[in-house]
Amino acid sequence: MRTILHCDANNFYASVEIQLNPSLRGIPIAVSGNPEQRHGIILAKSELAKNCGVKTGETLWQAKQKCPNIVFVPPHYDAYVDFSNKLFDIYTQFTDKVEPFGIDECWLDCTGSTMLFGSGQQIADKLRAIVKEQLGITISVGVAHTKVFAKLGSDYKKPDATTVITKDSFQKIVWPLPVSDLLMVGRKTTALFSNLNIKTIGDLAEFDQTLLKSFIGINATKLLSYANGIEFEGIKHYYTKHIPESVGHSTTTPYDMTRREEAVAIITSLSEMVAVRLRKFGLLANGVGLSIRYSTLDGTHKTNLIGASTSNAEEIGSEAIKLLDIMHKFGTDTTIRQLGVSTYKLTSERVRQATFFDEGHEKQVKLESSIDEIRKKYGYTSVQRGNVMKHKDLCHGLIDKDFQPFKK
Repeated sequence: MRTILHCDANNFYASVEIQLNPSLRGIPIAVSGNPEQRHGIILAKSELAKNCGVKTGETLWQAKQKCPNIVFVPPHYDAYVDFSNKLFDIYTQFTDKVEPFGIDECWLDCTGSTMLFGSGQQIADKLRAIVKEQLGITISVGVAHTKVFAKLGSDYKKPDATTVITKDSFQKIVWPLPVSDLLMVGRKTTALFSNLNIKTIGDLAEFDQTLLKSFIGINATKLLSYANGIEFEGIKHYYTKHIPESVGHSTTTPYDMTRREEAVAIITSLSEMVAVRLRKFGLLANGVGLSIRYSTLDGTHKTNLIGASTSNAEEIGSEAIKLLDIMHKFGTDTTIRQLGVSTYKLTSERVRQATFFDEGHEKQVKLESSIDEIRKKYGYTSVQRGNVMKHKDLCHGLIDKDFQPFKK
């Protein structure tokens, strides 16, 4: 039988901030965006803030009403990445089968490690102790025979706890939980399940498969298996390079955009950010997407395949601007408050298919790679495009605060 662990760092961003600034210890804190640039929402909260009812995603004034003495701190993404890398270094001391599920949580397959390090619970307790001693933060760990149950276990008891879910005990522990706690069950599926009187994971586990399939399609079989503790999905080796499904970046601007040139400037900046990430991981995009959110908070998204795979900001931006012209007509009462550029259908740059226009493409690759090196040494603003400089009031905050690869 497999021994699967799911490790989840408790209140990760806030916990790291307390390690960076110990004077925050014992005070309810929240990591938040910049209110002046309309990023004024709660990104993460400490355990003390959580106990006051503060929730991720709510506005700063809402958090202040619930917790008058809360302290807001800006995010320090470089530090989070550093702590995350140290966390995973600890995990890989116990197994090389470590699959990240975000910056602060992952699965470990410790089936082959039990002879060396003890049972799943013993390994989990050792991990918790090492992380607390070396990093000063805590983790919660779920131990089970499936990935899904291990994740439920890490959420079951927090903070700083180990929860073991066995084949003999899972009905008692798992089945009373809300069905929304199950992996792959989002808001829409939860609402649908509610109409079917499926409130708990146990309700789902005992539901008729044929009937469920008529409502949600092919996912019915998988979800029923999850609920009944049947799942054999493997855990990837940590050192195996995986190609993500998409790479993108979005931002909410300090004020609503009413002119095309303003939106183009933002798209230019976003495309540069996306392009450098593609180059960093040796990837090429075969499709570009653009998302728009209006002042009414309504949104739209459109994608388009491109002629040749690319990691160039110039080509990505050009495609995104084409989508902008299709999706939005300027001069109307509807204004834009948020834009996002994404790339998809990603492939390794080693398998790029040659085209008639390769000479121009290669020149652009060399140019943008050279710019990358200059910015790494002298900062992002050392080299800027003209339309971005013209609208620096829109783009400056985006570059300085949200775009980490070029931060000094």
